[in-house]
Amino acid sequence: MARWVLHVDLDQFIAAVEILRRPELAGLPVVVGGRGDPTERAVVSTASYEARAFGVHSGMPLKLAVRKCPEAVFLPVDGPAYDEASAVVMEAVRAHPGAVVQVLGWDEAFVGIETPGPDVAEAVAHAEAIRAEVLEASLLHCSVGVGDTTVRAKIATDFGKPRGTFVLTRENWFEVMGERPTTALWGVGTRIAARLAAHGYDTVRQLADASDDVLAAEFGPRMGPHYGRLGRGLGATRIDDTPWVARAHGRETTYQSNLTDEGEIAAAIGSLSAQVVEDIRREGRACARVHLKVRFAPFFTTTRIRKLAEPTWDAADIAATALELLRDLGDDRPIRLLGVRAEMVPPVGGYEPPRTTGRGGPAASPPRD
Repeated sequence: MARWVLHVDLDQFIAAVEILRRPELAGLPVVVGGRGDPTERAVVSTASYEARAFGVHSGMPLKLAVRKCPEAVFLPVDGPAYDEASAVVMEAVRAHPGAVVQVLGWDEAFVGIETPGPDVAEAVAHAEAIRAEVLEASLLHCSVGVGDTTVRAKIATDFGKPRGTFVLTRENWFEVMGERPTTALWGVGTRIAARLAAHGYDTVRQLADASDDVLAAEFGPRMGPHYGRLGRGLGATRIDDTPWVARAHGRETTYQSNLTDEGEIAAAIGSLSAQVVEDIRREGRACARVHLKVRFAPFFTTTRIRKLAEPTWDAADIAATALELLRDLGDDRPIRLLGVRAEMVPPVGGYEPPRTTGRGGPAASPPRD
């Protein structure tokens, strides 16, 4: 028996769901974000491939997106619709014979597959079947990366997009990835890449050959060797389908007008705290630590955390703690964004050991489509 990892990733998921609901938008540049008003403060949640051709991408301010693509159709985010579509997709993936499924988000999942022999063509056949099953169930297209580790499967998916399958294993890892920049690796951003480059590690192959001692000295005893393993494409070979247990719930809002009045700020934090309490009540675990996120105008962001004397379900207590954290900053600049996060008491028996994506690679990244 041979063990394989598939990474199933829906193509332009949020935009695709909207286009299914509005077929007349097919082929047009579509941007989904905020309340769908590009004059407001909000960011792009996703953009159709037609919009991406103009340089629009996830995380970009809507005001910049509309300048790049004035003819785009802007739509509001509809979370419940995406929840529903995602549930249909994941049900189809779980129904695939022999699949062990670890959901990573709305639009992606790792799938563990075993085949009778070592021929990767058998794994590719499973990938193609899953693509067809997802399309039949949801009318949504996906791409599938086939690998022998979670890291290789995850990276392979990008080479298969859109609507395709790509194989990345030990046999072709360096052929495909060796001369690519380290930013081509899952979990290596521009800042980490710059620090790697300062030590002479510009490409994936150079990082793979790096000394663990040098990497540990720069990035710490855990993350340093981890980056070296990424360079070699190493990761888990077995998928963990244990249900994920949330440690915290948070809410945040970007305000259309900066908050300057103390009463406005207190009301905003109170509203966010009430929403958070609704979330943690569904989990059945009280708040043990309060996290505050604040973004001052024009764009300076900071976070603070405080452990509570006693766990609480009281939104007023959570709000009061968040306000104290804000006042302790001693910063009276106008506020652009506020976020309140409630870290809950652990479940009975504690948490499962941290999953490195099943995961053997970095923690699950935000959805990319």
